[in-house]
Amino acid sequence: MEEIKEQQYPGAPTPPEGEPQKPHHSNAQLRTYSGLVYVAILLLFFALKLFVHKLFFDILILLFAVIGTFEMLRAFGDRMHRSQKIVAMTFALLVVIMYIVADILFTDILGVEFPNGDPLTAVGRNYAPHVTLVVFIAGIAVIFGMLVFAPTKVSLESVGCTLISYMYPSVFLVVMTVCNHLEYYSDVAICFVFIISPFADIFAYAVGKTLGKKYPWKMAPHVSPNKTVVGGIGGLVGGALGGVVVFFVYYGLCKCVHLTGFAEFTLTRPVLEWHDFIFFIGIGVLTSAFAQFGDLVESSFKRKLGIKDMGNILPGHGGILDRIDSSLYASLIVAFIFVIRIMTKGIAA
Repeated sequence: MEEIKEQQYPGAPTPPEGEPQKPHHSNAQLRTYSGLVYVAILLLFFALKLFVHKLFFDILILLFAVIGTFEMLRAFGDRMHRSQKIVAMTFALLVVIMYIVADILFTDILGVEFPNGDPLTAVGRNYAPHVTLVVFIAGIAVIFGMLVFAPTKVSLESVGCTLISYMYPSVFLVVMTVCNHLEYYSDVAICFVFIISPFADIFAYAVGKTLGKKYPWKMAPHVSPNKTVVGGIGGLVGGALGGVVVFFVYYGLCKCVHLTGFAEFTLTRPVLEWHDFIFFIGIGVLTSAFAQFGDLVESSFKRKLGIKDMGNILPGHGGILDRIDSSLYASLIVAFIFVIRIMTKGIAA
């Protein structure tokens, strides 16, 4: 097993020898405070999405892209040339921005939308995915092209590191943006992405801590030796309970708000549609499974790079990627489920 370095990220400041730091707050306190700040930011941007416009949550996703890509580039350190880091950051942001701009253009300005009848016949066509794909492949082409334009500064290994930094987390954040831009279900999709992950984390930790010694089977011993199978099962239970919470948040709040314009909305009385209750629990369990896998993927990155955390922007938690790693993978299954539901039903739940 590789030994994890004590520093949180390459270049992290260390106290002078013989002068140990005396923290003003314990790690648990810092973790609580920074966690509350993170939750408050999520709630603020979600409220702006719900009552003003979805673009506000796009801004938050774009911030995730900027900070997350920066953390990846910093984690790789000198494995890449500076020019490669610039290219990776530039196209990582472009691919997210392009989807946001193109989707707003085709849906809000040009009026491409699903009709109320057959969901498979639309008025016009939304080319946002096509444009985004072209920009994404252009980024890959430029990264490969640097082997030609800078052969003495660029190696195959550095190209691989650049590709990883380019695609993670930006490609996943494009999918998260898809969740935010869904014709229907966008509110509930975002709820699933960000509510299920902490429920899965809490229950996985609690169950693993309680039963891990009695049932010590490891989930991924070479990646995250502290995670047990029984803890993973606890995470699935947490996902199911999170699905229950999402059900009441959606039908008790989100579906009661109807945007009629920028910062203009009407309110209706909540109606709980119980026929979707089991459906929401099932999505919660699936989302939890993907969220836990996403956490293992990031753990693998950190173990290969020999670092403890991706950054220190959230004291006690690490970097932004340490906080959203589960949500990145959760967005994949959430987007897939609700895109399929739109294609087959076409109307909101």
